[in-house]
Amino acid sequence: MDTWFVYMIRCTDDSLYTGSTNDVIRRWHQHRKGYGAKYLQAHTPKAVVFVEQHPGRSEACKREHEIKQYSREEKESLITEAYQF
Repeated sequence: MDTWFVYMIRCTDDSLYTGSTNDVIRRWHQHRKGYGAKYLQAHTPKAVVFVEQHPGRSEACKREHEIKQYSREEKESLITEAYQF
C-alpha cells in the first residue's frame, strides 16, 4: 500500500481548500504554480495548515470527502486540534 495524505490549504482570502495526494510537497508546489485545482487558481494558496496520513488512496479520498462536508467551524477545529501540543 502507498501512503496518502489529506491536506488543507489556507488561502490569502482565508478560505480553506481540502485535497488528497501521495506527495504533499509536490502538490503544494503545483498549487503555488497554478496547476491542478481550479479553486486554487482563483484563490491564492497561502499555507498548508493541516496534513493527515492514510494507508492508501481509497482511505484518503473517503476522508477528503468527509472533511469537505464539514462546516467552516468544524474544519477550523480540526486544524486546531491537530496541532495542539
